Amino acid sequence: MNNQKINPFRHEYFLGYINQVLPQYVKVHFPSSVLLNGFTHFGKEFNGGLVGSFVVIEGDKFGFLGRITELSLPESERLSLNEKAFQTSDFHPTGKVEILLSFDHYEPYTVKKGLTAYPNIGAKVFVSSGELVQEYMSRFGIKNEDSIKAVDLGHLVSNPDTKVKVNLQSIFGRHCAVVGTTGGGKSFTVSKLIESLIKGGNKAILIDATGEYIGKYDGLKNVNVGDGENIFHYSQLTIDDLFFMLKPSPRTQTPKLMEAIRSLKIARLTNGENLKHGQDEIKIENGLIQKQGCNKKPYDVYYYRKISQIENGLADFDFTKLARQLNFECVYDNGTSWGTLSPNDVSYCVSLISRVNNLGNTPEFNQIFGFQEEKSDNDITNVINSFISKENTTDSLLRLNLENVKYDFQVRETLVNAIGKFLLNKARNRDFQESPIVVLIDEAHQFLNKAIKDEFFDTKPLDAFDSIAKECRKYGLFLCIATQMPRDIPIGTLSQMGTFIVHRLINYNDKEAISNACSTANKNTLDFLPVLGEGEAVLTGVDFPMPIIMKFDLPENEPNSGTPKLKIREKLK
Repeated sequence: MNNQKINPFRHEYFLGYINQVLPQYVKVHFPSSVLLNGFTHFGKEFNGGLVGSFVVIEGDKFGFLGRITELSLPESERLSLNEKAFQTSDFHPTGKVEILLSFDHYEPYTVKKGLTAYPNIGAKVFVSSGELVQEYMSRFGIKNEDSIKAVDLGHLVSNPDTKVKVNLQSIFGRHCAVVGTTGGGKSFTVSKLIESLIKGGNKAILIDATGEYIGKYDGLKNVNVGDGENIFHYSQLTIDDLFFMLKPSPRTQTPKLMEAIRSLKIARLTNGENLKHGQDEIKIENGLIQKQGCNKKPYDVYYYRKISQIENGLADFDFTKLARQLNFECVYDNGTSWGTLSPNDVSYCVSLISRVNNLGNTPEFNQIFGFQEEKSDNDITNVINSFISKENTTDSLLRLNLENVKYDFQVRETLVNAIGKFLLNKARNRDFQESPIVVLIDEAHQFLNKAIKDEFFDTKPLDAFDSIAKECRKYGLFLCIATQMPRDIPIGTLSQMGTFIVHRLINYNDKEAISNACSTANKNTLDFLPVLGEGEAVLTGVDFPMPIIMKFDLPENEPNSGTPKLKIREKLK
């Protein structure tokens, strides 16, 4: 549409006049109830003055787009209601209109953020055409220099003929949250968003918690985690991740564990060659450093020469040797040299050594982190690196299927947090600056508000995705979380979501979580949440000057989110 040709204030669309102006809404007087009837103009149908219909208001300098939220009759006319009166009389209803946005008379497609002016008493109210609303929605989040590349997601609930076409940047550019109770259509919406991203030429990583996204998406690369074939090798974990699982006591075991890790890293970097400095030498046998009775000088010289590689924060050492190296660390410290074996240190570390052995031999951990294996090409970090590389021009969606990952020992939470940390470090290194990535997390409440807990050790939060939400938008790493329990998502993470797609919500705490995190979710909009139908949602956010109540189209790839049917045995005749 051309700005010069559009006229939103056509006489044929007239409804009534403003008779009261308040900060959030205005009241309208309709001269005749006939004006509220639906009509057809130039082959296009208009709903007239139904609740939920869009209207435009003609101000002095600005026009206003609003939504009818309430209709009523004056008290005097309500008292005379009867069947005969409806057939013969003409009523004069009043209505309440929520003002959604304002626009310039001469540039009607230029939306003003915030209300800088209000309509006057007596301002005319008109039915809004679907094309006008559709054009506004397609321009949400678009800067003046950007081109409009809107994707078709669905249609308005109030007017099925009006398509909802929005720009992907306005949805994902400030992170996105898809929320709603079971059966509201949340999974279908996520699938629709994935398809829109792929069709737009973007790359996305999907963390599929339950294995329901089994569709044949274009450019799909599927990775099944938990069957031992694709692992997140422990060498790509951080030292903090390892500490989460080993839980060393702070005063006695933590220092020994850190020293053992440093020793194993040094042994790996030397390729098994002994440490030498002058006449002093420290033996390295089978990848282990023998410290007993040795001068520290060769160790210290090599450590400071390679300190950046040793203190890189990663667990890139031979885990199978960690228990034995811990034994070698239990020696007396004589300042410039190490003495004989210290029985007290050995007794302090017995429980830690036991946990190291258990961790390396627990199947649930081994199938995910490969503590007994060498790093292979099938490692998840290698798969991610290959997927996000510029050389990859065929794969558009990397689906990490966690269906077979066990729920024991907090393995799932630790794994997803480790993937988050890996992506966080890639983002901080500007790896996504030129080619942004959207990470979609299904059933996000399983992962985003978790901590490694133990009654004898400090609780440690798993907060990688919290950091991504707070700092990675500027690095080109965007987050899209889907959950049926927004109350279980950390408020710090939820408040960083710039866009909300809210399906049916019934629980009071869930609605409050959304209300607190999203400033644009005003009371009138939240009132719709419990009565939304399947696939219907409220789309609102920072780049949306007004909330959109819409119904999403079905995706081409429907998720496997159906509920198994209970059997009903027929009565025997």
